[in-house]
Amino acid sequence: MQKISRLTGFPITVILCFLIILWASVPVSASGNPVSINDMLNNMSAYDGREITVTGEAIGECLARQNGCWINISDGSNAIGIWMAKDDAGRIGVYGDYKHTGDTITVTGVFYSACHEHGGEPDIHCNRLTIENAGTERGGSLPIEKILTAVGIVSAALILFLVYAQKNRSTGR
Repeated sequence: MQKISRLTGFPITVILCFLIILWASVPVSASGNPVSINDMLNNMSAYDGREITVTGEAIGECLARQNGCWINISDGSNAIGIWMAKDDAGRIGVYGDYKHTGDTITVTGVFYSACHEHGGEPDIHCNRLTIENAGTERGGSLPIEKILTAVGIVSAALILFLVYAQKNRSTGR
């Protein structure tokens, strides 16, 4: 009886170990935590055709097409294009640029390592968009030290030019 128990326990242990290894090798899906864009791009074959979730800043601008919209999202590690419905893109209020920090968004969709619909480039087709935080305007004022330094450099250049012009005039050139 004990020998039979050991014989059936071993295959079950092997199967359980196999299932744990298989589970650990599967990329994080939409139901899990967001995937970093760098990780996704460095392991494209593991994520290709899978539903994933990414979170980051909407950057650039919305590029509207006849049947959808392109937006770009950056998570700080990298950026990727997201294909979405125009209605979803219209919900994004601020896109990041030099003067603005864009809305922080979470996109759940299918990742394609070489999308046949969009020229073979990697992209994500959005199924669900969540606005996490609204974008803001960045402070654009210059520190007084920079202004004074610029005035000093321009003044020094003007003085040197006047000295040079005076010297050339006095020597008759």
